[in-house]
Amino acid sequence: MHKSVLLDECINYLNIKDSSIMVDCTLGYGGHSSEILKRVSNGYLYSFDQDKDAIKYSTERLNGVANNYTIINSNFVNIKNELNKLGVTEVDGILYDLGVSSPQLDEGDRGFSFHKDATLDMRMNQSQSLSAYEVVNNYSYEELVRIFRDYGEEKFAPSIAKGIIKNRPIKTTLELVDIIRENVPFKYSREKHPARKIFQAIRIEVNDELNVFEKSLRDALGLLKVGGRICVITFHSLEDKACKNIFKEVTDISPELRQMPIVPDEYLPNFKLVKTVEPSKEELELNPRARSAKLRVIERVK
Repeated sequence: MHKSVLLDECINYLNIKDSSIMVDCTLGYGGHSSEILKRVSNGYLYSFDQDKDAIKYSTERLNGVANNYTIINSNFVNIKNELNKLGVTEVDGILYDLGVSSPQLDEGDRGFSFHKDATLDMRMNQSQSLSAYEVVNNYSYEELVRIFRDYGEEKFAPSIAKGIIKNRPIKTTLELVDIIRENVPFKYSREKHPARKIFQAIRIEVNDELNVFEKSLRDALGLLKVGGRICVITFHSLEDKACKNIFKEVTDISPELRQMPIVPDEYLPNFKLVKTVEPSKEELELNPRARSAKLRVIERVK
Protein backbone atom coordinates (compact mmCIF):
# COMPACT_ATOMS: atom_id res chain seq x y z
CA MET A 1 0.00 0.00 0.00
CA HIS A 2 1.19 3.53 -0.83
CA LYS A 3 2.50 5.34 2.25
CA SER A 4 1.96 9.11 2.26
CA VAL A 5 5.24 10.86 2.92
CA LEU A 6 5.48 13.40 5.80
CA LEU A 7 1.81 12.75 6.59
CA ASP A 8 1.81 13.81 10.27
CA GLU A 9 3.92 16.88 9.58
CA CYS A 10 1.57 18.04 6.78
CA ILE A 11 -1.53 17.57 8.88
CA ASN A 12 0.13 19.44 11.75
CA TYR A 13 1.39 22.41 9.70
CA LEU A 14 -1.83 22.84 7.69
CA ASN A 15 -3.48 24.10 10.94
CA ILE A 16 -6.76 22.40 10.02
CA LYS A 17 -9.87 23.55 11.92
CA ASP A 18 -13.22 21.79 12.09
CA SER A 19 -14.75 24.32 9.62
CA SER A 20 -11.74 24.63 7.27
CA ILE A 21 -12.13 24.63 3.48
CA MET A 22 -9.17 22.53 2.30
CA VAL A 23 -7.64 21.60 -1.07
CA ASP A 24 -5.48 18.56 -1.78
CA CYS A 25 -3.94 19.25 -5.18
CA THR A 26 -2.53 15.72 -5.41
CA LEU A 27 -5.19 13.26 -4.28
CA GLY A 28 -3.30 10.15 -5.43
CA TYR A 29 -4.45 7.18 -3.36
CA GLY A 30 -6.07 9.33 -0.69
CA GLY A 31 -3.54 9.17 2.16
CA HIS A 32 -3.41 12.89 2.89
CA SER A 33 -7.01 13.54 1.78
CA SER A 34 -8.51 10.94 4.14
CA GLU A 35 -6.62 12.43 7.12
CA ILE A 36 -7.73 15.97 6.18
CA LEU A 37 -11.35 14.80 5.76
CA LYS A 38 -11.38 13.31 9.27
CA ARG A 39 -10.67 16.80 10.65
CA VAL A 40 -13.17 18.98 8.71
CA SER A 41 -16.55 17.66 9.83
CA ASN A 42 -18.07 21.15 9.38
CA GLY A 43 -15.76 22.17 6.53
CA TYR A 44 -15.10 20.82 3.04
CA LEU A 45 -12.35 19.15 1.05
CA TYR A 46 -11.63 19.56 -2.67
CA SER A 47 -9.14 17.06 -4.12
CA PHE A 48 -7.55 17.17 -7.58
CA ASP A 49 -6.35 14.24 -9.67
CA GLN A 50 -6.31 13.32 -13.35
CA ASP A 51 -5.50 9.63 -12.87
CA LYS A 52 -8.65 7.51 -13.29
CA ASP A 53 -7.31 4.60 -11.21
CA ALA A 54 -6.38 6.89 -8.33
CA ILE A 55 -9.80 8.58 -8.39
CA LYS A 56 -11.66 5.26 -8.35
CA TYR A 57 -9.62 3.94 -5.42
CA SER A 58 -9.75 7.20 -3.43
CA THR A 59 -13.51 7.66 -3.85
CA GLU A 60 -14.06 4.38 -1.97
CA ARG A 61 -11.47 5.32 0.64
CA LEU A 62 -12.93 8.80 1.28
CA ASN A 63 -16.52 7.48 1.33
CA GLY A 64 -15.42 5.40 4.30
CA VAL A 65 -14.55 8.63 6.15
CA ALA A 66 -17.24 11.21 5.23
CA ASN A 67 -19.04 12.70 2.22
CA ASN A 68 -18.22 16.42 2.53
CA TYR A 69 -15.71 16.33 -0.30
CA THR A 70 -15.48 16.73 -4.08
CA ILE A 71 -12.91 15.09 -6.33
CA ILE A 72 -12.04 17.30 -9.31
CA ASN A 73 -10.86 15.23 -12.28
CA SER A 74 -8.40 17.79 -13.61
CA ASN A 75 -4.74 18.80 -13.53
CA PHE A 76 -3.98 21.03 -10.53
CA VAL A 77 -2.75 23.71 -12.97
CA ASN A 78 -6.51 24.50 -13.19
CA ILE A 79 -6.91 24.98 -9.42
CA LYS A 80 -8.25 28.54 -9.65
CA ASN A 81 -10.67 27.99 -12.57
CA GLU A 82 -12.02 24.69 -11.26
CA LEU A 83 -12.64 26.05 -7.74
CA ASN A 84 -14.15 29.29 -9.11
CA LYS A 85 -16.58 27.17 -11.19
CA LEU A 86 -17.76 25.64 -7.90
CA GLY A 87 -18.15 29.10 -6.33
CA VAL A 88 -14.99 28.78 -4.21
CA THR A 89 -12.78 31.89 -4.24
CA GLU A 90 -10.83 31.45 -1.00
CA VAL A 91 -9.67 28.51 1.11
CA ASP A 92 -7.94 27.77 4.44
CA GLY A 93 -5.27 25.34 3.33
CA ILE A 94 -3.71 23.74 0.25
CA LEU A 95 -1.46 20.71 -0.02
CA TYR A 96 0.85 19.54 -2.84
CA ASP A 97 2.57 16.14 -2.67
CA LEU A 98 4.62 16.09 -5.88
CA GLY A 99 5.80 12.48 -5.67
CA VAL A 100 4.67 9.80 -8.11
CA SER A 101 2.47 7.51 -6.01
CA SER A 102 3.73 4.02 -5.25
CA PRO A 103 0.84 2.30 -7.08
CA GLN A 104 1.75 4.21 -10.27
CA LEU A 105 5.33 2.98 -9.88
CA ASP A 106 4.22 -0.52 -8.93
CA GLU A 107 1.76 -0.86 -11.82
CA GLY A 108 4.09 -2.19 -14.48
CA ASP A 109 2.00 -1.09 -17.44
CA ARG A 110 2.19 2.67 -16.68
CA GLY A 111 5.89 2.83 -17.58
CA PHE A 112 7.00 4.99 -14.62
CA SER A 113 9.30 2.34 -13.14
CA PHE A 114 12.75 1.48 -14.46
CA HIS A 115 12.55 -1.87 -12.60
CA LYS A 116 9.59 -3.29 -14.56
CA ASP A 117 9.10 -3.96 -18.25
CA ALA A 118 6.31 -1.91 -19.78
CA THR A 119 5.50 0.20 -22.81
CA LEU A 120 7.03 3.69 -22.65
CA ASP A 121 4.10 5.71 -21.29
CA MET A 122 4.55 7.82 -18.07
CA ARG A 123 1.38 9.90 -18.62
CA MET A 124 -0.29 11.06 -15.41
CA ASN A 125 -3.31 11.91 -17.54
CA GLN A 126 -3.99 8.78 -19.56
CA SER A 127 -6.00 10.67 -22.19
CA GLN A 128 -3.25 13.08 -23.29
CA SER A 129 -1.35 12.32 -26.50
CA LEU A 130 2.30 12.99 -25.53
CA SER A 131 3.85 9.92 -23.88
CA ALA A 132 7.37 8.74 -23.07
CA TYR A 133 7.34 6.78 -26.36
CA GLU A 134 7.14 10.02 -28.40
CA VAL A 135 9.86 11.71 -26.34
CA VAL A 136 12.27 8.77 -26.61
CA ASN A 137 11.64 8.04 -30.29
CA ASN A 138 10.86 11.43 -31.87
CA TYR A 139 12.84 14.10 -29.99
CA SER A 140 16.03 15.38 -31.60
CA TYR A 141 19.47 14.78 -30.06
CA GLU A 142 19.53 18.43 -28.83
CA GLU A 143 16.07 18.13 -27.23
CA LEU A 144 17.01 14.88 -25.45
CA VAL A 145 20.26 16.39 -24.12
CA ARG A 146 18.35 19.46 -22.89
CA ILE A 147 15.71 17.52 -20.95
CA PHE A 148 18.23 15.02 -19.51
CA ARG A 149 20.43 17.92 -18.34
CA ASP A 150 17.73 20.35 -17.21
CA TYR A 151 15.20 17.92 -15.70
CA GLY A 152 17.45 14.99 -14.79
CA GLU A 153 20.65 16.86 -13.92
CA GLU A 154 22.39 13.99 -15.72
CA LYS A 155 26.09 14.51 -16.48
CA PHE A 156 26.17 11.78 -19.16
CA ALA A 157 23.22 13.32 -21.07
CA PRO A 158 25.05 13.56 -24.45
CA SER A 159 26.23 9.94 -24.54
CA ILE A 160 22.82 8.62 -23.39
CA ALA A 161 21.04 10.74 -26.04
CA LYS A 162 23.40 9.39 -28.74
CA GLY A 163 22.71 5.82 -27.58
CA ILE A 164 18.96 6.37 -27.75
CA ILE A 165 19.06 7.79 -31.27
CA LYS A 166 21.28 4.93 -32.48
CA ASN A 167 18.88 2.27 -31.12
CA ARG A 168 15.50 3.65 -32.21
CA PRO A 169 12.73 2.55 -32.21
CA ILE A 170 12.70 1.79 -28.47
CA LYS A 171 9.42 0.33 -27.27
CA THR A 172 9.78 -0.68 -23.62
CA THR A 173 11.15 0.62 -20.34
CA LEU A 174 13.70 -2.16 -19.93
CA GLU A 175 15.00 -1.68 -23.49
CA LEU A 176 15.59 1.96 -22.54
CA VAL A 177 17.29 0.94 -19.26
CA ASP A 178 19.72 -1.31 -21.19
CA ILE A 179 20.61 1.52 -23.58
CA ILE A 180 21.21 3.92 -20.65
CA ARG A 181 23.48 1.34 -18.97
CA GLU A 182 25.49 0.85 -22.16
CA ASN A 183 26.12 4.60 -22.45
CA VAL A 184 27.42 5.44 -18.98
CA PRO A 185 30.65 4.29 -17.29
CA PHE A 186 30.40 0.97 -15.44
CA LYS A 187 31.45 2.60 -12.14
CA TYR A 188 28.60 5.13 -12.47
CA SER A 189 26.09 2.27 -12.88
CA ARG A 190 27.30 0.67 -9.69
CA GLU A 191 26.87 3.79 -7.52
CA LYS A 192 23.18 4.46 -8.29
CA HIS A 193 20.69 3.09 -10.79
CA PRO A 194 21.74 4.86 -14.01
CA ALA A 195 18.16 5.14 -15.30
CA ARG A 196 16.76 7.04 -12.28
CA LYS A 197 17.57 10.56 -13.52
CA ILE A 198 16.65 9.83 -17.15
CA PHE A 199 13.23 8.41 -16.22
CA GLN A 200 12.64 11.43 -13.96
CA ALA A 201 13.55 13.79 -16.82
CA ILE A 202 11.25 12.06 -19.32
CA ARG A 203 8.37 12.01 -16.81
CA ILE A 204 8.76 15.76 -16.15
CA GLU A 205 8.77 16.45 -19.90
CA VAL A 206 5.75 14.23 -20.64
CA ASN A 207 3.66 15.86 -17.91
CA ASP A 208 5.17 19.40 -18.17
CA GLU A 209 5.54 19.12 -14.39
CA LEU A 210 7.66 22.16 -13.54
CA ASN A 211 5.66 24.73 -15.54
CA VAL A 212 2.40 23.24 -14.31
CA PHE A 213 3.54 23.35 -10.68
CA GLU A 214 4.81 26.95 -10.82
CA LYS A 215 1.60 28.27 -12.38
CA SER A 216 -0.57 26.30 -9.96
CA LEU A 217 1.40 27.43 -6.89
CA ARG A 218 1.08 31.11 -7.85
CA ASP A 219 -2.69 30.68 -8.28
CA ALA A 220 -2.88 28.77 -4.99
CA LEU A 221 -1.25 31.64 -3.09
CA GLY A 222 -3.97 33.94 -4.44
CA LEU A 223 -6.71 31.63 -3.10
CA LEU A 224 -5.46 31.57 0.52
CA LYS A 225 -7.39 33.35 3.27
CA VAL A 226 -5.43 35.27 5.93
CA GLY A 227 -4.11 32.65 8.35
CA GLY A 228 -4.32 29.99 5.62
CA ARG A 229 -1.32 27.80 4.79
CA ILE A 230 0.17 25.94 1.86
CA CYS A 231 2.26 22.79 2.38
CA VAL A 232 4.40 21.58 -0.53
CA ILE A 233 6.22 18.22 -0.52
CA THR A 234 8.90 18.01 -3.22
CA PHE A 235 11.04 15.03 -4.21
CA HIS A 236 13.81 16.51 -6.30
CA SER A 237 15.93 19.63 -6.37
CA LEU A 238 14.21 21.25 -9.38
CA GLU A 239 10.74 21.19 -7.80
CA ASP A 240 12.18 22.28 -4.47
CA LYS A 241 14.04 25.17 -6.11
CA ALA A 242 10.88 26.32 -7.92
CA CYS A 243 8.91 26.22 -4.65
CA LYS A 244 11.66 27.96 -2.66
CA ASN A 245 11.98 30.76 -5.25
CA ILE A 246 8.24 31.48 -5.37
CA PHE A 247 7.99 31.42 -1.57
CA LYS A 248 11.01 33.77 -1.31
CA GLU A 249 9.49 36.16 -3.86
CA VAL A 250 6.24 36.56 -1.88
CA THR A 251 7.82 36.77 1.61
CA ASP A 252 10.69 39.18 0.82
CA ILE A 253 10.79 42.83 1.84
CA SER A 254 12.39 44.92 -0.93
CA PRO A 255 16.07 45.75 -0.17
CA GLU A 256 15.58 49.55 -0.02
CA LEU A 257 12.85 49.17 2.64
CA ARG A 258 15.00 46.91 4.82
CA GLN A 259 17.10 49.94 5.84
CA MET A 260 14.08 51.69 7.39
CA PRO A 261 13.67 51.49 11.20
CA ILE A 262 9.96 50.72 10.76
CA VAL A 263 8.54 49.36 7.51
CA PRO A 264 5.01 50.72 6.85
CA ASP A 265 2.40 47.96 7.02
CA GLU A 266 1.36 48.27 3.37
CA TYR A 267 4.93 47.43 2.28
CA LEU A 268 5.22 44.32 4.42
CA PRO A 269 4.82 41.03 2.54
CA ASN A 270 1.46 39.24 2.55
CA PHE A 271 3.07 35.89 3.39
CA LYS A 272 5.55 34.47 5.89
CA LEU A 273 7.66 31.32 5.73
CA VAL A 274 6.66 28.88 8.46
CA LYS A 275 8.99 25.89 8.24
CA THR A 276 11.05 23.55 6.07
CA VAL A 277 10.88 19.92 7.21
CA GLU A 278 12.67 16.73 6.16
CA PRO A 279 11.56 13.17 6.99
CA SER A 280 12.56 11.76 10.37
CA LYS A 281 14.97 8.84 10.76
CA GLU A 282 12.00 6.65 11.74
CA GLU A 283 10.06 7.54 8.58
CA LEU A 284 13.08 6.87 6.35
CA GLU A 285 13.45 3.40 7.89
CA LEU A 286 9.75 2.62 7.29
CA ASN A 287 9.50 4.26 3.86
CA PRO A 288 12.72 4.50 1.79
CA ARG A 289 10.81 6.44 -0.92
CA ALA A 290 10.77 9.40 1.51
CA ARG A 291 14.54 9.86 1.31
CA SER A 292 14.56 12.85 -1.04
CA ALA A 293 11.38 14.49 0.28
CA LYS A 294 11.23 18.01 1.64
CA LEU A 295 8.21 19.89 3.02
CA ARG A 296 7.97 23.69 2.76
CA VAL A 297 5.21 25.62 4.55
CA ILE A 298 4.01 29.20 3.94
CA GLU A 299 1.20 31.23 5.57
CA ARG A 300 -0.79 34.27 4.43
CA VAL A 301 -0.47 36.91 7.14
CA LYS A 302 -2.34 39.87 5.56
